[in-house]
Amino acid sequence: MSTDPVSAEIPVCSAKGCRAAAVWVLAWNNPKLHTPERRKTWLACEEHREHLSRFLGVRGFLKDVVTLDEWESPASGDGRGSAADR
Repeated sequence: MSTDPVSAEIPVCSAKGCRAAAVWVLAWNNPKLHTPERRKTWLACEEHREHLSRFLGVRGFLKDVVTLDEWESPASGDGRGSAADR
């Protein structure tokens, strides 16, 4: 059972060992495994956004990079919903 208050309330960066608050959503899919419309997500802090984007990009997986606020905003009208749903 986790007692870490950061992970319980604030989305954190997906980089290994990082506990910083997430600022970015990196939407991706593996075309060998996922349908073209499917989007998996990684969250990134400012420090790790470029590293994680590059990791996904060189594999051809990266589809979109947006702020966490933009991703979760219902005003976007794209039906993506919350990053926590991914």
